[in-house]
Amino acid sequence: MARPGLLWAVPAAVFFALFALVPLVLVAVLSFAAWDGVAAPRFTGFANWSALARDPVMLKSLWLSVLLTGLGVVTQTPLSLLLGVWAAGRQRNRAVLSAIFFVPLLLSAAAVSVLWRALLDPNFGVPAELKWLFGDGNLLGSGTGAIGVLVSVAAWQFTPLHTLIYQGAARAVPDVLYQAAAIDGAGRVRQFFHITLPQLRNAIITSVILMVVGGLTTFDTVLILTQGGPGTDTSISAYYMYQKGFREFDFGQSSAIALLLVVVATVISLVVVRMSGYDRMAGTKEGM
Repeated sequence: MARPGLLWAVPAAVFFALFALVPLVLVAVLSFAAWDGVAAPRFTGFANWSALARDPVMLKSLWLSVLLTGLGVVTQTPLSLLLGVWAAGRQRNRAVLSAIFFVPLLLSAAAVSVLWRALLDPNFGVPAELKWLFGDGNLLGSGTGAIGVLVSVAAWQFTPLHTLIYQGAARAVPDVLYQAAAIDGAGRVRQFFHITLPQLRNAIITSVILMVVGGLTTFDTVLILTQGGPGTDTSISAYYMYQKGFREFDFGQSSAIALLLVVVATVISLVVVRMSGYDRMAGTKEGM
């Protein structure tokens, strides 16, 4: 059977160029200009970048973005991994429980944020009824509490997505490996660490990269739940970019922040792939 020609890739390539490459180039150009969205852009060189380097709020927002992303990876990875491996099994009522668990994945981030804001309302929400557990109930009133809420809400919504990734990968593991391990006397725990985890290596890399990109670009959840507060304790880079562009009408600095996020996400993703050894493994396979 003949391999598909390059012509089949043209629609996807055109789509990617129009909606990814062209906007990225325009943002890169605007990051070196001053533009209020009305008048013509004016080239300012590295003025936007130097201003961001001296901006303490920007530096803090970048740190908060990395922090929330790291916390998301740490909390969601083990949870989704265990749930995915469990969902790949043949337990009784597994299909029904999995379907219920995947419901948050069907909701938009805005709907999830509105839902959790109502649930966490200190006057009428769950904290108001459980003051013995939540104290004054104003979880969003402190920086630590607000960050904890953002991490928890993200885990509640996106863990099902990563669970699906691990579920599919776990089902692709050959049963003969488990049968051989069982004959050698290996229990479920040893099988998990010596068979399942190594076989899920590529799925883990994919999942972590998706978490990194999603964490660094989180916006609507912060906008609805905390609006960057209290103060600037949850003003992550994506939200700060929105403030610069659509509240201060400084689209030059807003574009610089956007381009910086692209660079940071790319670097972290490359570091994850490099540390995993996937690139070396792929090179070894190609050389065989």
